[in-house]
Amino acid sequence: MSTDNIDPAFRRKGRVDPAFPAEDQVDPNFRERVEALVAQIPRGRVMTYGQLAALCGNARAARIVGGVAHFGDPNLPWQRVVNKKGGLAAGYYGGRRGQKAALEAEGVEVSDDYSVDVDRLIWWPDGSEPTGTQQGLF
Repeated sequence: MSTDNIDPAFRRKGRVDPAFPAEDQVDPNFRERVEALVAQIPRGRVMTYGQLAALCGNARAARIVGGVAHFGDPNLPWQRVVNKKGGLAAGYYGGRRGQKAALEAEGVEVSDDYSVDVDRLIWWPDGSEPTGTQQGLF
């Protein structure tokens, strides 16, 4: 099997992300950049999959960020990564309930529909906050 269309984030597991053509797949250092950013998210704050993807070099790679979260370093604070609407991940260890418990342990309020107020809690590394028409994309 050719590995040309296997995203490096999934290469160890041999998984292909069919949502992206091979030419849109991420570069070999994408996983490391995602993990480095996730490691910086402060307690009580969140980032979105799309936000991480954009800051790591491919704004269309939110699903790949999800794969990195699912198969990535379990010692990182993946509970602080949510979807663009603030929704929690069913694929998180323990499901949405597990992610909810981890966030609430950090003082984050999670609603009954397993979402957080992403507009209030979103965290941006210094100098990376979007302006103008970029706001609301993540």
